[in-house]
Amino acid sequence: MSLFFSRRHFLTSAASGLGSLALASLLRQDSARAKESIQTSPLAPRLPHFPPRAKNCIFIFLAGGTSQIELFDPKPKLHELTGQKLPDSFFKNERFSFIKPDQSLLMGSHFPYRHYGRCGTEMSELLPHVGSCADEITLIRSMYTDQFDHAPAEIFFSTGIETPGRPSAGAWIVYGLGSESANLPGYVVLMTARGPVSRSSTWGSGFLPTNYAGVFFNGQGEPVLNLSNPPGVTPEMQRAQIETVKRLNRRQYAAWQDPEINSRIASYELAFRMQLAAPELIDLKGETASTHTAYGTERAGEPGSFAQNCLLARRLVERGVRFVSIFHRKWDHHSRIREGLEESCRVVDQPIGALVRDLKQRGLLEDTLVVWGTEFGRTPITQNQKPDPDSGRDHHRFGFALWLAGGGVKGGNIIGQTDEFGWHAVEDRVHVNDFHATLLHLFGLDHHKLTYDFRGLDVRLTNQGGKVVEKALA
Repeated sequence: MSLFFSRRHFLTSAASGLGSLALASLLRQDSARAKESIQTSPLAPRLPHFPPRAKNCIFIFLAGGTSQIELFDPKPKLHELTGQKLPDSFFKNERFSFIKPDQSLLMGSHFPYRHYGRCGTEMSELLPHVGSCADEITLIRSMYTDQFDHAPAEIFFSTGIETPGRPSAGAWIVYGLGSESANLPGYVVLMTARGPVSRSSTWGSGFLPTNYAGVFFNGQGEPVLNLSNPPGVTPEMQRAQIETVKRLNRRQYAAWQDPEINSRIASYELAFRMQLAAPELIDLKGETASTHTAYGTERAGEPGSFAQNCLLARRLVERGVRFVSIFHRKWDHHSRIREGLEESCRVVDQPIGALVRDLKQRGLLEDTLVVWGTEFGRTPITQNQKPDPDSGRDHHRFGFALWLAGGGVKGGNIIGQTDEFGWHAVEDRVHVNDFHATLLHLFGLDHHKLTYDFRGLDVRLTNQGGKVVEKALA
């Protein structure tokens, strides 16, 4: 039963004449809203609350939990104490996925750090291409989250709460601002190999209309499943069918006032326009040889690779797509972390570095925000064994790292730090909800004002709290 029908049912069943009067007013308001929503695309560009710093976002989500110890947070003391036990006080009243405290020992980074850029930011030698962009990056070393297992942590990082059913951050931004692309979705999802454990909960629209959800794009073949016409169906025939379905849907909307019907109308229209735009979008043959070499698309080997998805993300924001998520799930290193990180970084380092440099060279980085995100970090201790090449690390929520580049963030910038073991964020701590507030702020959206009326409540991305990280802003 829709919210609108429930309200009418209550008002018309009220004993006094007050219900009839209120219903008349409600019908007038809903009729005006219906007319407006049918005439205006739900993805039409909308004004922000204040001047934005970013217009588009490429959100690279490296699922599994990237190791801050090996990649972004050098800890000389931890390296010095490798093989020793962490004090018992660190484990008191805390929960972990797999760690047995009496069998887990401190373990420093398997890889040395280098100073990158004019700013001299220290990052792992595994990330020379990302490191070459250090002067564009704000690196947050003091992130922390509430969740320690993959699915709840992924959902929490994406939606601000650990339970499924809430809109993702990308959906909130498209809801708040619409999209500047007439022929492509406002939010596109690209994936290499496996997706996140929580699947579409990380890019869904939750209780927002489905227009604002991420749309999954294939990197090869048909860009969107079932987008092409069956044999024998001409564009004219399809157009006539869409117009007929639109008229039927409008009748349904007039009867039920369900906003999801308008979402359906807009989705049919967008799918029709996408039939021409999407195939051209994923055809990378027009890119120069030097561009392919920079991203490493040939080296990657298979279609739909991470390198191709990074290049495709640039093409999407060039065409006005508001939010692009790139997922890569190869970072859950419970064992053999040295070998696993070398492999994973070989896959992502060159394409991400090329993406940031390419956006800058094209004048797009100034208003395109690039994010390296992950649901949590890895423990500074081994997972139930002695430190050796076969050792791994468990999930770690108390202190981890992510970075942002472009889109109005301060380049060559480091925020926060963890303790000498890399266990707890201790300075300029940034909660996941603070990150969400900052993300919206960069797009000119006040996280207190971006709300949606859901079951009588004004719900927002940061219902759990959150504050803008001012030190991240240029």
